[in-house]
Amino acid sequence: MALTLNVEQLADYIGKEVGVSDWLLVDQERINGFADATGDHQFIHVDPERAAQTPFGTTIAHGFLTMSLMVPMGYEGSTKLENSVMGINYGFDKLRFLNPVKVNNKIRGRFELVSAEEKKPKQWLLKHNVTVEIEGEEKPALIAEWLGMSIIA
Repeated sequence: MALTLNVEQLADYIGKEVGVSDWLLVDQERINGFADATGDHQFIHVDPERAAQTPFGTTIAHGFLTMSLMVPMGYEGSTKLENSVMGINYGFDKLRFLNPVKVNNKIRGRFELVSAEEKKPKQWLLKHNVTVEIEGEEKPALIAEWLGMSIIA
């Protein structure tokens, strides 16, 4: 469950890890579904036989699939504002894909609150450093500076 804070508490959490999500399995069914949704059917993602001949030895998740899975990870590991009525994806200041996620790997998100700024009354822009880790691997799948606008009542 995401860490719920009121706006007065935000400054106390800047620069601190606020949560870590549960592990999430990235199986071939999920990869194929993402390929169908995006139209990206490159063999490295959807053809196990051909992918076995690559340096990866198997299919890998799309980088954008890994990025998209930050959403359910964020529900568990990021920051939520008390009395929030809506959260809006505001984008990224930085996003880097560092290590491919192979089929049947498990990944999780580690969230650090970097900044919190009231842009308009009751509209808070929160920035989190996110590291998407791969179970059993030292190098993460991706790192990102993720921006989210929280609208509070």
